[in-house]
Amino acid sequence: MKSLFESTQEVLLSKNIEQKTQATQKLRQDFEDNKLNHENVFHIKDVVEAGYPLFLNFVAPKDLPRRRLGSPLGKIALLHSLAHIEFNAINLALDAVYRFQQMPRGYYADWLKVAAEEAGHFKLLQNRLAQLGSAYGDFPVHSGLWEMAENTAHDVLVRMALVPRVMEARGLDVTPEMISKLREIQDSESAKILQLIWEEEIQHVSIGSYWFHYLCQQRNICPETTYLRLLNQFFSGRLRGPLHQEARLQAGFSQFELAALEQLATKN
Repeated sequence: MKSLFESTQEVLLSKNIEQKTQATQKLRQDFEDNKLNHENVFHIKDVVEAGYPLFLNFVAPKDLPRRRLGSPLGKIALLHSLAHIEFNAINLALDAVYRFQQMPRGYYADWLKVAAEEAGHFKLLQNRLAQLGSAYGDFPVHSGLWEMAENTAHDVLVRMALVPRVMEARGLDVTPEMISKLREIQDSESAKILQLIWEEEIQHVSIGSYWFHYLCQQRNICPETTYLRLLNQFFSGRLRGPLHQEARLQAGFSQFELAALEQLATKN
């Protein structure tokens, strides 16, 4: 039986968009069909250069174009940035499978599900860009999300705390406003795509919360104080408010965590 980790490595390193998105879906199906072994240890690389299309133009975040919905070009730039976030999310979910071995089977099933759904999100946005006369790669992008993967590569608990419960959770706060603005400018097609993504992202963050709490229980440490400690230790960006309280509660945040995050966002 082929190794889950070897198979995931192949998909993670792929730079071809179609190959990566299709192989991600197949990876999930093969694991569900018990065709991949997750019990045998596979030698992984300490640092992985995740596969991105060669045509992408990576720049510093400050050099990205403004993404205002008031103009057709601004809307396309926003959708492009969201497509890049979703492509990053495919790699992040695949790396969560590849990098952290000797976890329960359910952990791998969850993150392969996330990877497959992120691939679906990317395809929806890629197709929408095409309908608007654009394509993924038409605008510059930045690598901030993957840098967080590198910074949390040493510990699955740190990864679960900071990628789903910080980086991805931010999308829970800001996406509803984007949906409202898209509806205001009568782009119901884009709004519908973002609504679907938002609803599924709540589940993705919830999966991160579940495994974060699982690992805290395994190590006999308090989830709430550990989360805030790791946030202070590893996250150097700005925490922004307001938080979408309802979505975050659904995604596994506690009232204590939300109050602490609101206070940190106010300080920033």
